[in-house]
Amino acid sequence: MSNWINKAIIYHIYTLGFCGAPEQNNDEVICTNKIKKVLDWIEHLKTLGINTILFGPLFESTSHGYDTADYCKLDKRLGTNEDFKEVCKVLHEEGFRIILDGVFNHVGRDFFAFKDLQQHRENSKYKDWFCNVNFWGSSPYGDSFSYEGWEGHYNLVKLNVWNQEVRDYLFKAVELWIKEFDIDGLRLDVAYCIDEGFLSTLRRFVDTKKEDFWLMGEMIHGDYSRLTKPGLLHSTTDYECYKGIYSSHNDKNYFEINHSMNRLFGKGGLCENLKLYNFVDNHDVERIGSILKEKRHLENVYTLLFTMPGIPSIYYGSEWGIEGKKVQGTDKSLRPELEIDKMLAEDQTVVEHISKLSAIYKQYPALQEGSYEQVIVRNQQLIFARSLGDETVYTVLNLQGEAMQLEFSEKRGESLINALDEEEGIIRCENGLIRVQVPPFSSKILVSSKKYLGK
Repeated sequence: MSNWINKAIIYHIYTLGFCGAPEQNNDEVICTNKIKKVLDWIEHLKTLGINTILFGPLFESTSHGYDTADYCKLDKRLGTNEDFKEVCKVLHEEGFRIILDGVFNHVGRDFFAFKDLQQHRENSKYKDWFCNVNFWGSSPYGDSFSYEGWEGHYNLVKLNVWNQEVRDYLFKAVELWIKEFDIDGLRLDVAYCIDEGFLSTLRRFVDTKKEDFWLMGEMIHGDYSRLTKPGLLHSTTDYECYKGIYSSHNDKNYFEINHSMNRLFGKGGLCENLKLYNFVDNHDVERIGSILKEKRHLENVYTLLFTMPGIPSIYYGSEWGIEGKKVQGTDKSLRPELEIDKMLAEDQTVVEHISKLSAIYKQYPALQEGSYEQVIVRNQQLIFARSLGDETVYTVLNLQGEAMQLEFSEKRGESLINALDEEEGIIRCENGLIRVQVPPFSSKILVSSKKYLGK
């Protein structure tokens, strides 16, 4: 496995929303090249320090993209395969890696094999492509047979990934994506539902197609190491820490996120040697700008995201703290169309903070691969260390509305400097102790002054 993922800073785009595609795909929709809009964002992404883009579902579907109709054809609401091929070529030339959303657990009702099943019932050669097909029943959509839908959603027809023909079809699509678009990885939608045998076969397949290919699976609850064993996935989503990040700030209780980080990444933790995919919002959950009780905590939230163990990911638009809440069960407001010119006219404070964090993350291997250790935990203050070899980086967070002086032992007796604000000057280590004054609602990232100043 290549180490490119160690320095990856991911920008997650829900592509259909981002590009302003129509909500429904039908015969009246005219093919456009909306996907090229991504190219207008390149300079902004570079400013943020982004080097990897995760595209939400791209392929032909009926509505939201997770109801796939054709795995080999770009959704015509976004453009053609040639359009996306051009986008990928430019992005790769600009130094970006590309990850696609792999939706392999289920398909939409417009998928060719399901339509054949509707027409030919027992005589369909695809009748074994789907789970729990029963010709003695009926479906909520009026089909003369029943079948399994993903978590009860019958517009999402569950694929039988134990079927060799299904596997061959999906792997052929992945091979096309690698050959035609030169993609670098996949996010596997609802990986927690997918048979581990399929995942291991997929891993072996992609390993033969591209040496440094990366597989990350969506998991919400449970032991994330279950799907990150040798021969399975490289990473999973970290929903436990996602919840811990926002609730710790809303409840002014850093004990929660500290507990999760210790449980997962501390010595002997469940995921001590894994790099999970970290986020503070995504296409399925409310925007961090809406869920935080106080937006002035945004900078601390992102400092935590970039310095905790794992891979930092930003959901498009949240670098400006935009809001978005689920309304009457719809995710539409979480997935808006955005125009870069309008967004660059907004307050850039959090953008600038993230840019600094990105540079620091790339500079210090301890933040990319280092061990995790709790240093100080209080309701409204948290200090933890990331260490690798002779390098240690301390993250210091203060939630209180007043400055706090904190004191902790420095392992090597070295003086430190705040990488987020080098003008603060050197913080002297005296008798093995660091005493640091932390302003209200702020954070510091402390590193050895010798290393930082190149001495």
